Amino acid sequence: MDDQTTVSKTQRKRDSLALQELGEELTRLSQEQLAELNLPEPLLQAVLEAKHIGKFGAQRRQRQYIGRLMHEVDSQAIAARLAFWKGSSRAATTYLHGLERWRTRLLEDEAALGELAETYPGSDTQRLRQLVRNTRREHDEGKPPRSYRALYQELRRIIPEPSTGAASVIHASAPPR
Repeated sequence: MDDQTTVSKTQRKRDSLALQELGEELTRLSQEQLAELNLPEPLLQAVLEAKHIGKFGAQRRQRQYIGRLMHEVDSQAIAARLAFWKGSSRAATTYLHGLERWRTRLLEDEAALGELAETYPGSDTQRLRQLVRNTRREHDEGKPPRSYRALYQELRRIIPEPSTGAASVIHASAPPR
């Protein structure tokens, strides 16, 4: 055997434990998030079963089983998606900052709505215009920022999240500061 292809037993053990920990993170996800990951059926069933196990020993065995099943999937893609959902990835941060910049521009610049509509076809400009108007009114009257938050959610619906492996879509088209 070549020295470069030989993996020590200790390294294999570390890798297995890392997959178990990743599998444990999967047990904390919601049904919608699990569905978005497109996990293989045996792994998905094991994760769903782990959510309902109460005894410590049974939980440990189930985590080990999930760790074994994790060897058969692309664990790096799953880890990248989990990091994105946690907001710890650079792409997630860039995406969220881009949304904030669009919201600020929409509130400060009348022409920004036209740019947004050109950049992201299919956006509901009438709804956006109404949210911008309501946000400005709420700000002037000192009311709670309901429309401000709704505007952010609308932008989040319009602007797609970047894929975990590619460069951020919003970063390339985000307006300058």
